[in-house]
Amino acid sequence: MVLNHTGDTSLLLGPADVPPVREYNDSGRSPFLLTCDHYGRLIPDVLGDLGLPASELERHIAWDIGIAGVAEMLSAHLDAHLIVQRYSRLVIDCNRPPNVASSIPLISEATTIPGNEGITRDDAELRRAQIFDPYHRRIDEIINQRRQKNMPTILVSLHSFTPVYAGVARPWHIGTLYQRDKMLPPLLLQLLRAEPDLVVGDNEPYAVSDETDYTIPVHAEARGLMNTGIEIRQDLISDQAGEKAWADRLARIFGEIEVTFRAQRVI
Repeated sequence: MVLNHTGDTSLLLGPADVPPVREYNDSGRSPFLLTCDHYGRLIPDVLGDLGLPASELERHIAWDIGIAGVAEMLSAHLDAHLIVQRYSRLVIDCNRPPNVASSIPLISEATTIPGNEGITRDDAELRRAQIFDPYHRRIDEIINQRRQKNMPTILVSLHSFTPVYAGVARPWHIGTLYQRDKMLPPLLLQLLRAEPDLVVGDNEPYAVSDETDYTIPVHAEARGLMNTGIEIRQDLISDQAGEKAWADRLARIFGEIEVTFRAQRVI
C-alpha cells in the first residue's frame, strides 16, 4: 500500500492525472441526458492508493461496478449525451452533498479509508474544487446549452448496486430511484415490470433525497426536469455480455418512453 502525502498538494491533480470529466456523444440529439457519478475508480497520484490494497479499490466501495460499459453503450444506442466522473468516490463522492460525512468517507461499508483520516478542511475543499465542482459545473453548462437550443432534457443518473449488503441478498435486478418527479418514474416502472424476467425495485435498494443525493436534486429537481436514477445489480453487468444486454434492454425501454412523451407533447 502506498499512502503518499509528499510533494506539492496545492494542486490535487498533477500532470499525470486525467481530467475528472469525460463526455461521450456530446452532439447527441436524444432528450435523455445521461450522467454517471461513480463511473471511475481513479485516485490522484498525490494520494497514492489512500492506504488501501488493490483488492479494496476493485470493490463497490470505490466505484459502481459494470455501469461504465452500460452507460457508454446506452449513450450510443439512444444518441444521448453522456457525462461521467472518472475518480473514485473514495476521493470524493460526486453524488453526495459536499457537507455530509459520506462526501469523503472515513469508513465505507466496513472498510476504513486511511487516506481520508485527518483530512484538513483545505484538503477537502481541494478535492471538491478539482473533482466535484468541474463535474457538476459541466452538467449545469450542458443543461443550460440544451435549454438555449430548445432541446428537451430528461436526466437519467446511472448507478449499480451490490447483490448482497450487510449479509442480506437483494432480490431486485434493477431499481428506479426518484423523489419529486411524477411523470417519468411511473412510466419507467410500468415498462420495466412488463418485462417477465425482472424483479424491479420502486425506490429500491435506495431512494433519492436531498440529504443523500446531489445530481438529481440539484440538476433535475431544482430545474423542474423529468428525471430518474437507475440502479442495476452488479452481478448482472459483471462482464461485457451483461453490460450489452442491459444497455440493449434500457435503450428499447427508453425508446418507448420517448415515443410516449412525444405523443403526449410533454417533450
